[in-house]
Order: sequence, then C-alpha cells, then structure tokens
Amino acid sequence: MAPNGPVFSAMLEEFDGAARLLNLEPGIWKILTHPKRQIAVSCPVQMDNGEIEVFTGYRVQYSMSLGPAKGGIRYHPGVTLDEVTALAAWMTWKCAVAHIPFGGGKGGIICDPTRMSRREVEALTRRYVAEIIDAIGPEKDVPAPDVNTNEQIMAWVMDTYSMHVGHTSTAVVTGKPLELGGSLGRREATGRGVMIVARESAKHLGFDVQGATVAVQGFGNVGSVSAQLLAGIGARIIAVTDWKGGVYNAGGLDVAKLTDYVSLHKTAEGFPGGEPLTNEQLFALEVDILIPAALENQLTGENASAVRAKVVVEGANGPTTPDAHRRLHERGVLVIPDILANSSGVTASYFEWVQDRYGYFWTEQEVNDRLEAKMCEAFYAVLKTSLDYKTDMRMAAYVVAINRVATVTRMRGMYA
Repeated sequence: MAPNGPVFSAMLEEFDGAARLLNLEPGIWKILTHPKRQIAVSCPVQMDNGEIEVFTGYRVQYSMSLGPAKGGIRYHPGVTLDEVTALAAWMTWKCAVAHIPFGGGKGGIICDPTRMSRREVEALTRRYVAEIIDAIGPEKDVPAPDVNTNEQIMAWVMDTYSMHVGHTSTAVVTGKPLELGGSLGRREATGRGVMIVARESAKHLGFDVQGATVAVQGFGNVGSVSAQLLAGIGARIIAVTDWKGGVYNAGGLDVAKLTDYVSLHKTAEGFPGGEPLTNEQLFALEVDILIPAALENQLTGENASAVRAKVVVEGANGPTTPDAHRRLHERGVLVIPDILANSSGVTASYFEWVQDRYGYFWTEQEVNDRLEAKMCEAFYAVLKTSLDYKTDMRMAAYVVAINRVATVTRMRGMYA
C-alpha cells in the first residue's frame, strides 16, 4: 500500500512533475511511487533504572533496482513511517542523480537520545540492528549516520552485524570511524560538493568565482566546510549566520578565524571580525552565491522576493519551499537543488563502501579527485537536462534520477 502522509505527498508532487515531462508509462509510474519494503520493529531495552522500555524502529527500502539500499538512521521523538518512507524515496533520487549504484533506504527509531545514557543508546542500537538483521548487509542495505546518530553508533551497528554473520563486515555501514574502515575526506565531502557546484554554476552564468561574494546560512559541518573551500579558491565570504546570530563584513570575513571562534563559542554571534547580522538580512544581501546550509523551509514565499543572489546552492535538505522556488526561478535566480548540491555526502559514502569491499584504502587526495569527477558529471548531466527540457535545475535533477531508475526497472522487467 502506498503511504500517503504529508511528507510522502510532498515527495510525490516533485516526482509527478518530472514523470510527466518524461511521459513515464503508468506501470513504471506505479512501481516507482511504491516503497519496495517497509519494516517496523519493536525494540525492548532494559533502561538504567531497571525498567523495560519498548521503542519502535523503522527501516524502509524504497528502491533497490540500481543496487543495495542506502540511507541514514535517525534517532528522534518525531520519527514517523511517513517521514522515513519519503526520505528513503529522496535517497533513491539522490543516489540516481549522483550516478552511483545504490537504491534508496532510510531508518529511524522513535526515541529521545538526549535523555538516554550512552549504555541505553548502545543497547537500543544493537537491538534495532538485531531486529532488522536479515534486511541489511553490504549487498542488501547499507545504513549511515543521520539526525542524532554518529560514528560511534555506526561502529555499534557494524559490530552487531559482524557478530551475527560471524566475521568482521565493515562494508555493512558507512560513516564509521577511520580506524574501522571509514574513508578519508568523508567529513568534508558534503561541503566540498557544495563548493564544486557553486564554482561550476559561476562558470555557467559567466562570472568568476574568484572575488565572487558569498553568504552562508548555517555554520555547521556543511556551511563551515563550503565557506572554507570557497574562500580557498578566492571567493569572498561576506556573511554568515547560524541558530543564534550572524556576522557581516563587506570586505570578506576571515573564515579560518571565524571557524576557530565558532568552535569555541558554538555560534558566529559576536565574532569581532564584522558587524552583527540576522538571517533575514543575510537572505536580502546582494551577493553572487547564497548557500542555505541550516534547516529545511528557510527560504519561503514571504522572504524569496528579498533574495538578490545570482545562485542559491542548497547545502541543507529542503531549505527552499516549493512556493519560494517558483518565485526565485521566475526572477531568474539559478537554484541548485539539494538532491544535486549535497549528493556529495552519499557519493563519499559510496567511496567508503567500495574501499571496505576492496580492503584497500585511498589517500584523501584520491577521494577528493574522484568526488570532483563525480560532482562535475552530475552537475553537467542535470544542467544539460534543464536546457533540453527548458525547465529549472530541481525539475531537471528529478528527470535525470527518475529516468535512470525507470530505465533500469524497464530493463530488468517483471519478476513473477
């Protein structure tokens, strides 16, 4: 049965537009709008106070036509089957846009890890993995970190799976510590991809990224790394905001000093190298490149008309509402969608999986060179599609992704 919650419906809206452009036949349309497998499990855990709690966990494998399912596991009180299914669908399109041999998956457990001890989180993780053990594996489904999960939790996933299969299996999960088969360059990968597509967008629009002005909303992993790397190729980062406040300097911020300040104070607010700035002011700045790298739904119908950037590169997932996207596109702002701009994260995960299966690891330079090649390939495939179909980059990214999955589904045919 197709889920029909609000998050999944939002995904279907984007899907339908691209499917119509492709003249997708009804049978393939039906297959691609139904998740292949939805798993719900109960995970009993003995808590530190001696009481037993039962947590609900999900794993959705949306499509596996191109290869094993790939996608994170999130720990959050707000996890729903609808959300996990929609995220698994988005992972399907993201992997297809990135042209890597993975389908889409996602997992989640309804819990609040901030109110649990380390032992409780470990016990919950191991029980969850034990419950879905038959459905995951290097050839089946390869999880990764997501909201409220990290390298340590991935190490527990890997260990639990390895104990069940009777040998160390590092390729079952990505986002692991380096010592356990993690990949060099993975932490910077998403920010690096944002830098690459920002640079290629500038080329396409005919302005030089050297000396180009950049504003970054959100200074976590993605925002800070993309700011550092863009500054490294000569761009001028003039504004940064985060959850608490922000800073502006028309002459350009010292990104290295700002990064040190943020790691010490946990916010860019009060940084002495510029003037205070709010989010709304940041969005309205006249800049060449705007990078929303914080939360979803930041650019809305209300504030989109204030945006004066030439390019918006979505570092975060879903930072632009459909209404805002329409308005920006009508005004000639080039929006590079999240499923292209931040697909470098899952591309680096793919590299980690490949290295684990090889048992042979690449240098950081090799990882970065390969990421550069994959991101440029993806960017130009989407750009060409956008020009061929006379549509925006978001619709073009869906057209590329859905076309790839549909083609393989057609070739493989129906298994009785």
